[in-house]
Amino acid sequence: MAHYYRLFVSNFWSENVWLPPNTTWADVAPESSKIIQHTDHRHLFYPLPMALVMLALRYLFEKYWFTPIGLSLGIKNSKPKKAPANVVLEKAYATAKRWKHKQVQGLAKQLDMTERQVERWLRLRKGQNKPSTLTKFCENAWRCLYYFCSFIYGVVILWNKPWLWDINECWNGFPHQSVTSDIWWYYMISMSFYWSLCVSQFFDVKRKDFWQMFIHHIATIVLMCLSWVVNVWRVGSLVLVVHDSADIFLEAAKMAKYSGYQKICDTIFAIFTVLWIVTRIGIFPFWIIRNTSIEAPKMVPMFPAYYIFNSLLCLLLVLHIFWTYLILKIAYNSLNAGQMEGDIRSSSDDYSEDSKSQEKPES
Repeated sequence: MAHYYRLFVSNFWSENVWLPPNTTWADVAPESSKIIQHTDHRHLFYPLPMALVMLALRYLFEKYWFTPIGLSLGIKNSKPKKAPANVVLEKAYATAKRWKHKQVQGLAKQLDMTERQVERWLRLRKGQNKPSTLTKFCENAWRCLYYFCSFIYGVVILWNKPWLWDINECWNGFPHQSVTSDIWWYYMISMSFYWSLCVSQFFDVKRKDFWQMFIHHIATIVLMCLSWVVNVWRVGSLVLVVHDSADIFLEAAKMAKYSGYQKICDTIFAIFTVLWIVTRIGIFPFWIIRNTSIEAPKMVPMFPAYYIFNSLLCLLLVLHIFWTYLILKIAYNSLNAGQMEGDIRSSSDDYSEDSKSQEKPES
C-alpha cells in the first residue's frame, strides 16, 4: 500500500505538470536559495489546527459578544413551537417532507383529524428544527467580522506590493519569488477560515445554495493550496482581497434585516449589489482572469498546471454568475415590494416568520 501511495504522489506531483519547463522541485524548495524565500508546502498543514482555533474563536465571539448585542437589539432567541407527538404523522414526514393533498386527506381520515389539523402539524414539524433569528444573526456577525478584518489586512499588506498596481508583476521572476511574512499569514489565516467553514457549514443554518457554497469553499482551498505549492500566490492574494470586499456588506445586510432595521438593510443591500457586480463580475474576470488567460502566456512558458489554475478560477466565476442571478432576482422583487425580501444571495429556505414580526418601525 505504501508503495502505491508513493507511486501516486510521485506521478501526481510531476514536475512536468506543476512547474514551468526546465524547473525542478529542488529549484523552488525553501532551502534552494538564501536570497529568495520560496513557499514551503509543509506549511499547508498549519491551517488545519488553525481552523480549530478559528472555530473556538467563533464560539467565544458568538456567546460573549454577538449574542448580547443581538439581545440588546431586541432579537429574540425563542425556539419554534414543536409539533405534538404523533407516530403516524412522524412516519409519513420521515418518508416525504412535502405532502400532496391526497396524502393529507388520507392521513386526516386515518387519524380522525381535519385536513387543517394535519396541515398545521406539518407546518409546525417543518419549523421546529429551524434556528432562531438570534442564531442566524450571530453567524452573520462572525462572518462579517472576519471579512472586514481580512479585507482591511489584505489591503494594508498589498498596498506597497507592486502587483496590486501592475498585475503583470505577478509573473515577474516567476516562479522564483520571495514570500514575505505578511503574505504568509494572509494565506494561512484565509485557508484556516475556509477550512472552518467546510466544517461549520454542516451545523449552520441550511440554505438553498448549500452545495454551491461547499463547492466554492473546496475550490478556494484547492486553489490556494496549489497556488502556494507552485508559487502563484501573488495572483492568489489578489483573488482573496477582491472576494472579501463585497462579503462584508452581504453579512451586514443580513444582520440589519434580522435586527429589524429594514431601511438600513435595504441601503446596505444596494451597496452590496453594486460592489458585488463590480468585484465579482467586473474586476475578477476582466482584471484577474483576463491576465491569467491572455497576458500570462506572453510572459511565462506555459505548463499543464496553468490550465488547472485557470479552470478553478473559471469555476469560481461560474458560481459568481449563479449568485449574481439570485442577487438580481432579490433586488428586482425588492423594488416591486418596496423593501428587501427573503434571505440575501443564498435564498435561505429557513427564514423564520418570527423575524418578520420583530421588525422595528422606522421613523
